[in-house]
Amino acid sequence: MTKTYAIAAVAGIAALLGGTAAYVWFAAPSGEKYSECTSGQVAGGAIGGPFTLVDQTGATVTDAEVLKKPSLVYFGYTFCPDVCPLDAQRNADVVDILAEKGYDVTPVFITIDPARDTPQVLADFTSAISPKMIGLTGSAEQVKAVSAAYKTYYKQQPADDENYLMDHSIYTYLMLPDVGFVEFFDRDIAANKMADKVSCFLSAA
Repeated sequence: MTKTYAIAAVAGIAALLGGTAAYVWFAAPSGEKYSECTSGQVAGGAIGGPFTLVDQTGATVTDAEVLKKPSLVYFGYTFCPDVCPLDAQRNADVVDILAEKGYDVTPVFITIDPARDTPQVLADFTSAISPKMIGLTGSAEQVKAVSAAYKTYYKQQPADDENYLMDHSIYTYLMLPDVGFVEFFDRDIAANKMADKVSCFLSAA
C-alpha cells in the first residue's frame, strides 16, 4: 500500500470514530466479581455469541473451539495499511506479557474483508505477528453475522480496483470461557497497561 492509502485509512478511522461514536456501546459485566477491573462502560445488549468461521488452516471452527481460553478478539483486515497490523501486534505483545505472568491468552483476528482474506492470506498475516494468533474468515454472510454479534462496524470504501480500504471499528474484546465478554479496549491503550487490566480480570475469574 502507498502512503496515500495509509493517510486515507487514518482519516477514514478518524471519521468513523467521530461519526459513529454513539453506535458502539458495551455492556459492563454484571455483579461485583469484576467491579475493580471494569472500565464501567454501560449499555445495550450482550457482546459476542455463537459463530462458525474458517481458520487460517482452512478448518471450519466454532466459537466453542476458538474461545476455549481467555481471548483477545479483534476485527480488522490484512490489507489494512497500518491500524490493523499495529493493533494486532499490540494484542500479541499483551499476550506475551501475560504469558510471563503465567496467563495463557489467545489473540484472535477476525477479518471483515473475507473476499481478500483467504485462509492462506490470514496464515501469512498471523504467523508474522504471533504463533498463538488465530485468524478467522468465512463467507460474507458468516462474517456479517459475527460482526453483528460483537456489535462491530465495517464498510468497504469505493475503489476502482482491488486496493479498496475498509472503514471499521477498532476495539479489542476480552472474552472469558463460560463468561463471555467482560471488557473492551480501544487502540490508545499501551500493551503494558492493557496487560495489567486483563490480569485483573483473569485473577478475579
